[in-house]
Amino acid sequence: MKIAHQIRSFEQILMEYDGKLPLHRFLVTYFKEHKQMGSSDRRWASRYLYSFFRLGRALRKEDQLLRLAIADFLCNQTSSLMIEAYLPQYADQLMLPVQAKVTLIADAYPAFSLADVFPFQAALSEGIVPADFLHSFFVQPDLFVRIQEDHHQKIVASLLAEGVEVREISGNTLALPNGTKLEKLMPDHNFYQVQDLSSQKTGEFFAPKPYDYWWDCCAASGGKSLLLHSLEPKVQLLVSDVRENSLHNLDERFQLAGVKKYQKKVLDLLLNNDQDLHHYEFDGIILDAPCSGAGTWGRTPEMLSFFDTHKIDYFSRLQKTIATNVVKYLKPGKPLIYITCSVFKAENEEVVAHLTDTLPLKLEHMEAITGYSDKADTMFIARLIKQ
Repeated sequence: MKIAHQIRSFEQILMEYDGKLPLHRFLVTYFKEHKQMGSSDRRWASRYLYSFFRLGRALRKEDQLLRLAIADFLCNQTSSLMIEAYLPQYADQLMLPVQAKVTLIADAYPAFSLADVFPFQAALSEGIVPADFLHSFFVQPDLFVRIQEDHHQKIVASLLAEGVEVREISGNTLALPNGTKLEKLMPDHNFYQVQDLSSQKTGEFFAPKPYDYWWDCCAASGGKSLLLHSLEPKVQLLVSDVRENSLHNLDERFQLAGVKKYQKKVLDLLLNNDQDLHHYEFDGIILDAPCSGAGTWGRTPEMLSFFDTHKIDYFSRLQKTIATNVVKYLKPGKPLIYITCSVFKAENEEVVAHLTDTLPLKLEHMEAITGYSDKADTMFIARLIKQ
């Protein structure tokens, strides 16, 4: 039977997956090693696995296949063999909103608790509505692109002509279905950047001026730097990261975006970098800090099952140390932009409180950027001014 084949594939992959790699990377390797799996097999296995992990730690005492069917019902608007076999009574209710589906499951299975999906609610930052945040785990986030506004109509028309569903957020932001093959549909990278909506919104707090000298100190592949440059093309820029390969990726993105004038350094910000930076003074520092990434778990729902809570304290200590080490290179009266993609107050408000208590910094503004209502990530940002 076809359902038995699908179940066997799901169970085999689930048994081999240990959470050490992101699920999407693991699946790429797994499918390469199991070439007998056709495209349909790969598609159903991926759907079932992602649905299953979106259930988080809910209904753990129930039969695993029933959990899979429930998760698949909650996460999808199209039917599956699992739903037809285990939940046939809900086959005509797949198009209901997530909240209504959750209510149906909770009524039918009293052991189901939405709180078990993400059992860390007490640790959430202020401004995050727990119920809305938890419901969002059953919805696949969108793919967001930041585009040049003067190419808006051309890009939208091109995507629509290819049958892509486009949600126009603003003149320079589009939302597309996750998995859209942009490299095939939009090969000219000069006109767009892939960047989550909440990440784009952090730029509202930068306020760069022409010829300011800014440091993106945990630059990774340069998304925030490119956002900064789009806001003020005349800004001077130093980018750094502890990972040299990330800076190679940054170079490629900058080249495609036409950004040519910038400095870069490989720096470990947990160390004393006076030898490299003793003469530097910056008009702004972006600290997109290493974090748990909990605000992005809608994209990596496997973390709901594999995350260890002790990592929250680990990242909090890391963030405090890095911030302390970079602030001394900031000019008085200038901003430190502290950003995480975490939803945990220990990485957000508590770090900000530590910084204002121990460093010459004054909080100007902080907030959680709640992307869950827009099928986007949730982030945190604080703008602090050096005294």
